[in-house]
Amino acid sequence: MSDDKRYEGKPLLRLLEFYVLNAIGELSPESEESLDAMAPKLQAIYGGDGRWDDAIAKALHMPDTMPEAIRDMWKKNLKIAHNNKVTLTPQQFAEMFVDNNFAG
Repeated sequence: MSDDKRYEGKPLLRLLEFYVLNAIGELSPESEESLDAMAPKLQAIYGGDGRWDDAIAKALHMPDTMPEAIRDMWKKNLKIAHNNKVTLTPQQFAEMFVDNNFAG
């Protein structure tokens, strides 16, 4: 999915970013297709209801309200970016959100 150095040795990092992108409605159809294909394997590893995003949520013990919280934060950050005349891309937000909330 990516050979970026950011993801070396961090198998969940990119999946978490995809989770965030999915929550804000910005996951590409290609990524969604790949993740749907991975869902059975992710479920076998992490549990969940068979959907890839549920497996990621289970892996990190996220509350059911996490997608809504992510969407709220996305809206707030878009407004802040707009007010400061900067562009915040969905990928930048996903990386920032994951780094700030799942680091370690």
